[in-house]
Amino acid sequence: MDKCLFLRLSNMKAKKSFGQHFLNNDLIAEEIAMAISDISLNANVLEIGPGKGMLTKQLIKLNKNLKLVELDRDMIPILKNKFPSLEIRQEDFLKTSLEEVFDGEAFCLIGNYPYNISSQIVFKMLDFEHLIPLMVGMFQKEVAERIISGPGSKKFGVISVFTQVHYSGELILNVGKEQFDPPPKVESAVIKLVRKKEKFKIDNPKLFRSIVKQSFGTRRKMIRKCIKSFIPESDFLKQEKLNLRPESLSTKNFVDLSNEVNTILEKRK
Repeated sequence: MDKCLFLRLSNMKAKKSFGQHFLNNDLIAEEIAMAISDISLNANVLEIGPGKGMLTKQLIKLNKNLKLVELDRDMIPILKNKFPSLEIRQEDFLKTSLEEVFDGEAFCLIGNYPYNISSQIVFKMLDFEHLIPLMVGMFQKEVAERIISGPGSKKFGVISVFTQVHYSGELILNVGKEQFDPPPKVESAVIKLVRKKEKFKIDNPKLFRSIVKQSFGTRRKMIRKCIKSFIPESDFLKQEKLNLRPESLSTKNFVDLSNEVNTILEKRK
């Protein structure tokens, strides 16, 4: 690449349209990368939104089978110059065929995720949880807390329940605004999600999702109000556990509740 062109691209400013905030601290990038260091050598790893490659250069040290997906075409020359041996896909992760990236093999997901699509990244991961045993990601702190919060917290909600059906989560570190260029308006946090070995048995996934969404859509109401819309007339509605508000129920409680409602509905057919 022409040296002048490379310098111009290397000094490129982040684009608001892509939700870009470039991490500028090598030590933090190393700590994020080390969160997947316990997986086997040569394991498949997909980094989302590598930008200028701050995290990528730490991931390369781990000797994994690393691939990158970057939507911003202007970043591709920079990444190819820095990491000529890596496969770099210039595309939108939300439209990426995850079955094709590693030819149907499982892979770990990692990245300093664009905050404007971070929740959508999680929901896509959940759709392909059979392929993704591990995820490590930088999120807006509020979003990270919602993903890993447990029952009893006001932050516990739809994305918490949906994620925790399949994954156990933990906070890796909090990251201040000053660690990015340009600094975001919000605080950030890195979380790690590990797929559960023992899965919940959900009899009707569509019903389960509907109950969870509708419950938190009226989270100040007792859970009975939500369930009544699915089974208007039933002795089941008299149970004391339906006096609780949705944030008081655990993920398992929602699964059990969904299965009970499904059993009633099946008997009425």
